Amino acid sequence: MSAASGVACALAHSFGRGVRQLREAQGWSQERLAENSNLNRSYIGEIERGVVIASLLTVEKLAAALKLSPAALLTHGESLRTKAEPV
Repeated sequence: MSAASGVACALAHSFGRGVRQLREAQGWSQERLAENSNLNRSYIGEIERGVVIASLLTVEKLAAALKLSPAALLTHGESLRTKAEPV
């Protein structure tokens, strides 16, 4: 795996953890987030597991459903990633 794909994988995982954390904070199921964001429930699961890299359109849909700006949603996932990295 190249360094670039390793970074992409780490970003996808941290973004997914952030989406899951924010969804659970709302008390929502994956199904509810899928309905509110007009996405498929199984795709939400793939995002949360870091299996797929969300497109900008998907980030926008998720952010709107969670009542956040896309930047806030991305920043939340990134903050989880930097906290998990050893100092």
